[in-house]
Amino acid sequence: MAEGTRVRTHLCGITTAWSEAPDAEGAIAEIGAAIGARDVAQVVAFFSADYDAETLNRGLSARFTGAGIAGCTMSGGISPAGGLDRGLVVIAFPTRGFRIVSTLLDAIDHLDVERTATSVRALRRSLEDGGADASLGRRFALSLIDGLANAEETVVSAIAWALDGIPLVGGSAGDDLTFRETVLLHDGHIHRRAAVLLLVESDFPIQIFKSDNFEPTDTKFVVTASDDEQRTVHELNAEPAAREYAMAVGLDPERLSPMSFAAYPLAVKVGGEYFCRSIRRMNPDGSLSFFCAIDEGVVLTLARPRDIVAATQAELARLDADLGGIDLVIGFECVLRRLDAESRQVRHGILDLYRRYDIVGFDTYGEQYRSMHLNQTFTGIAIGRGRVER
Repeated sequence: MAEGTRVRTHLCGITTAWSEAPDAEGAIAEIGAAIGARDVAQVVAFFSADYDAETLNRGLSARFTGAGIAGCTMSGGISPAGGLDRGLVVIAFPTRGFRIVSTLLDAIDHLDVERTATSVRALRRSLEDGGADASLGRRFALSLIDGLANAEETVVSAIAWALDGIPLVGGSAGDDLTFRETVLLHDGHIHRRAAVLLLVESDFPIQIFKSDNFEPTDTKFVVTASDDEQRTVHELNAEPAAREYAMAVGLDPERLSPMSFAAYPLAVKVGGEYFCRSIRRMNPDGSLSFFCAIDEGVVLTLARPRDIVAATQAELARLDADLGGIDLVIGFECVLRRLDAESRQVRHGILDLYRRYDIVGFDTYGEQYRSMHLNQTFTGIAIGRGRVER
C-alpha cells in the first residue's frame, strides 16, 4: 500500500499526487504542499466517499485557482506507488502540452439524448477552435459518471455518437461497495445523478486500451424475467436468478457475496466479442442486481478467469512498445476485478505493474470504453514519452 503523501512529475508535464489523510481538509493540505507552485490548467481528482464533499470541493477550488476541476468518489485509489484503500488521488495537467475542455451532463437518469449530443458537439467544436489537426490522433475523451444512477449505457452511447471518432475512456464513481451515494465535482460545484466529460488534446502520443482476464465457458443462462431500468434480473432459465446462478457455480445461494460475483463473472457476446456483465448484489427476494443493464431474453455466459497479472502485463507491454515507452497511464479498474485479484492472492503482482508503468486512477463501479459500458475490466489512456510533431 501507498503510505503518506507522494508526488510525481511525469515527462509530459502532468503531476500526480496522492494522500491517505483521514479527512478531506488534511488531504487537500498535503496535496497542495506536494504539488507546490506548479502551473496547473486542469485537475482531475478521485477521493474516498467518506470525505466531506463540500470541504474537498472548496479546498480544491481554493488551492487550484483558475484551473478546471473535475472529480468523483471512488472505491479505492490507484497511484504510481500502488493501491490506496482510501484517500485522495490528484492528476494535475499543465498549461503547456495539453488543451482541455469539459462539460457537465446533469439528470442522467432522465437523459435527453439529443440535448446531450448537442452539448458534446459544442464541446468538441470549442477544442477544435484551437486550430490543431484532429487527424493526428492526439485527442481523447475522459468520462466520470455517477455509478448509482443506472444510466451509463445511455450516457456513453450519446457521448460516443457525438464525439465523431474521438476515443472515449472513463469510469463510474463508486462508494466503497456501500451503494448509498456517489458524488461528482465540476468547476466548483457538487453534483449527483450526473456525468463529467473532458476532451483532451495532447502534444504527446496516446492510446486508449481495455484489458480483461476472463474467457467464456459452456454454461449459459437465458434472462427470462428482468427489470431493465433497475438493472435487476429476477429469473435465469425460468428459475429464481440467485439460486440458478449459485447452483451453476457450486455455491450456497444464501452465501453469495461480492467476492463470489468477482470470481464467477457473467458475460454477454456482442459482435463476436465477450463483455462482462457483473453482478452488484443479491437481493432479499432472490433476484440479482447488476452493474450494467440486462434485457430480458439476453443470453449470459458464465466466464472463467485467466491469469490477471499476465493478461494485464501483456497489454501494458504492448502499449509500452507501441508508444516508444509509457510515461503515464490514467486507469479505471473495476472494483470487482480488484476483489478477484485479492481473493486469488495476486494483488501484489498488479500493484507491481502500477508502480512499473506509473498508473494513476481509481476503482470503479463500471468502465467506459469507446461506445461501451463495461464491468470487470481495466480501461484507460496511456501517454507516451515522446512529443508528437505538430
